[in-house]
Amino acid sequence: MASFLATSATLPKLQRAGSIIVHNPWSSKVFVSLRPRHGSSQVSAAADGAAQAVKRTTEKAAEEVKDKAVSAAEEVTQKTKDVAGKVSETAQDMAGKAKQTVEDAWGSVKDTTQNIKEKVVGKAEESKEAIKDTAENIKNNIKSNC
Repeated sequence: MASFLATSATLPKLQRAGSIIVHNPWSSKVFVSLRPRHGSSQVSAAADGAAQAVKRTTEKAAEEVKDKAVSAAEEVTQKTKDVAGKVSETAQDMAGKAKQTVEDAWGSVKDTTQNIKEKVVGKAEESKEAIKDTAENIKNNIKSNC
């Protein structure tokens, strides 16, 4: 009941302000609808202007964020390409060094093999000569003993 008394005290003020008040005698609810005042179109225009300004600012900020994101992505892509190029160069250098090391080792093996061959052939020649000499001596000894 106290809230109804408070509401009934403010109803005449709302009526003077040009409001439409509907009261249902079967319910305790009161419906208040305010009529548009003079100058509300100015408020609406100002609100529209503010909304447009906010929209433009938001679009500009979104565009800046997009540009920065694209720039950052391009920078990351470029750095990735640079690192990949350096890795590729390093791999090629390592492959070249490995190839050179293998070629040097192969040359060393060939030289060593040639040296061994020469020594073995030289020893074989010496042994052959020594055997011939020994055989000649044996023949001569047999002939002189007979």
